[in-house]
Amino acid sequence: MANLRSVGVEEELLLFDSASGTPAAAGEQVLMAWNSATASRTGFRSGEPRLVAEVKQEQIELVGPPLVRHEDVEAAIRLGRRRLDEAALAVGVRAVPLATSPVPVRPHLTESVRYGRMAERFAVTLEQQLTCGFHIHVAVAGPDEGVAVLDRIRAWLPMLLALSANSPFWGGRDTGFSSYRYQAWSRWPTSGPSPVFGHAEVYRERVAAMLTSGVLLDAGMIYFDARLSDAHPTVEVRIADVCQDPAHAAMLAVLTRALVETAARQWQAGLAPDDVPAELLRLWTWQASRFGVEGELVDPTTRTPRPAGDALAGLLSFVGPVLEEAGELTSVEDTVASILRDGTGARRQRLARALHGSPEGAVRDAMRQPPSTARLGA
Repeated sequence: MANLRSVGVEEELLLFDSASGTPAAAGEQVLMAWNSATASRTGFRSGEPRLVAEVKQEQIELVGPPLVRHEDVEAAIRLGRRRLDEAALAVGVRAVPLATSPVPVRPHLTESVRYGRMAERFAVTLEQQLTCGFHIHVAVAGPDEGVAVLDRIRAWLPMLLALSANSPFWGGRDTGFSSYRYQAWSRWPTSGPSPVFGHAEVYRERVAAMLTSGVLLDAGMIYFDARLSDAHPTVEVRIADVCQDPAHAAMLAVLTRALVETAARQWQAGLAPDDVPAELLRLWTWQASRFGVEGELVDPTTRTPRPAGDALAGLLSFVGPVLEEAGELTSVEDTVASILRDGTGARRQRLARALHGSPEGAVRDAMRQPPSTARLGA
């Protein structure tokens, strides 16, 4: 096996009342139940998943450890979700991997000084914000390599959104989008694709200028689709929806790692990034948000639309050598093929709603654990 970069994931999940299936403002209670179970668990290790509070009480965040092997990444995702759901059940709720709520909700702010300042500054943008993303951290050697990677992966990121799309509903209605989370998230002033930076110093200068504007509270509000992490020596890819299926999530993690490694090798070989204008990337990402894998995606090599399967084949060809070195090419290809065949979480939610005749059906279906093996309508 090749000398692989470590990869870690952060998953945001929604909380629903286990009896009624309505959104539950139970984040603090779930975190207390998790901490209690962790304190009493024999043999707990620091490298296991952690749980942290999120900006709204109707959601919670799982933070996975940095890992290397594909199977370990998936096992950690499954373990974290199982333990989280156990903690949630202890307080009468369920932790569900949906990127937006299928049913109407008025979310409640988690109490903290920072969140209070955000609410005051960003008004209805924060008030209505209840979205669950999937953040993938891939190790890099330092800021220079990290920025070189950011510059070279940006055109491929819309495909990661398409593969993860799991948020067709907003306010109890079908939005027509596969990932409406991305549309809601795009209300933040720093969200979306970043420009080509060229050098780490330029990245730092741009971030400093954004902070000097006074619009943002801190560097944590740099919400690019991919950014350098402030807390870890990683590139953090933030474009994806949280996935219903843990196998899809783990595949996205190692696919993103292969994308990072491929970009780093291009930089080391002296290959310049493809300087696609950010306004074009916004169009490409809108297309992925709207249709997911159900329509066309823009191919970065031609900058023209192609059927999703053909465009994704181009991505797999681009990162194929790295995946093959890691022994992951077949598993990634198989999972991508299954997503193209069976759809993402967005299709599953729509099927569940049609089967049960209401948005609550999508919640009920997603409550089944694990969602990757639950049979629709069973």
